[in-house]
Amino acid sequence: MKLDDKRILVTGADGFIGSHLAETLVRAGCSVRAFVFYNSFNSWGWLDHSPGDIREEIEIFAGDVRDPHGVRAAMTGCDIVFHLAALIGIPFSYHSPDAYVDTNVKGTLNILQAGRDLGIEKIVHTSTSEVYGSAQFVPITEKHPISAQSPYAATKVAADQLALSFFRSFETPVAIIRPFNTYGPRQSARAVIPTIITQIASGKQTIRLGALHPTRDFSFVQDTVQGFIAIAESDRTVGEVVNIGSNFEISIGEMARDIASAMDAEIQIGSDERRIRPEKSEVERLWADTTKAGELAGWRSVYQGREGFRKGILQTVQWFSDPQHRAGYKTDIYNV
Repeated sequence: MKLDDKRILVTGADGFIGSHLAETLVRAGCSVRAFVFYNSFNSWGWLDHSPGDIREEIEIFAGDVRDPHGVRAAMTGCDIVFHLAALIGIPFSYHSPDAYVDTNVKGTLNILQAGRDLGIEKIVHTSTSEVYGSAQFVPITEKHPISAQSPYAATKVAADQLALSFFRSFETPVAIIRPFNTYGPRQSARAVIPTIITQIASGKQTIRLGALHPTRDFSFVQDTVQGFIAIAESDRTVGEVVNIGSNFEISIGEMARDIASAMDAEIQIGSDERRIRPEKSEVERLWADTTKAGELAGWRSVYQGREGFRKGILQTVQWFSDPQHRAGYKTDIYNV
């Protein structure tokens, strides 16, 4: 199934990955409706910063994924839905879990109910590698046990299972993309890579981080976006969960040193207790097996391995090095 003749809804299009996905779809000739979070500032999030010719081609729908009526209105007339809208910050989920249940679980249910009733051709639902918890074996395949170690992860497990239940119960054409740690331009400073880059760019020599020993599989945002598109286009992904990652793991500490090297900076790494997860909540190791993505959707990471990671970091550093881009970040404040 090709997307260029389809009417596509992207929920969470105002966010980091969603804005990149919406822009890429427009450039591919798709008709895109962007579901952005309603606010009194009439802000469209990162889409406000899209090139003018791209922004003019996007239809904006301002609403709240928690509202079933708004969700149904946004989905009416669409063929494909990329569902990215979610609360994703893990520390914030420790003290506001109700908001995560409402947004991540109920919001996903609203998408699925409307998709079933409206006869949507395909829904690509966004999961997260956090549902696996600390790796019991590596690389992590889609058959790895599920083990939520934070309220955030628990709500994503619930949302994933709802999506699969609609496929099994009602044959709703749902595919689940499970990205590992996506990074790149526009990422929120609540994530570790922008935290490091913005601290260095603002002149800090001591970088405050949480635990340094956990490993992650960092996926550059353009790889993740192409994963969304490949999974949507493949008929073989319906009813399936598909990992997207770089097939490479690196510790947080080693990653910080790679970033400092890319920015020609000498740094010391200090600990910030606010950034450290409770011991049993820390996911110690994540490393994706992406074989299934290749087999079912023909997807392969471009930014793969250590060299691919360094290439992605250079592009990310370049974007954050622009003071106009960095102006929206509060580098002196820990972003939960």
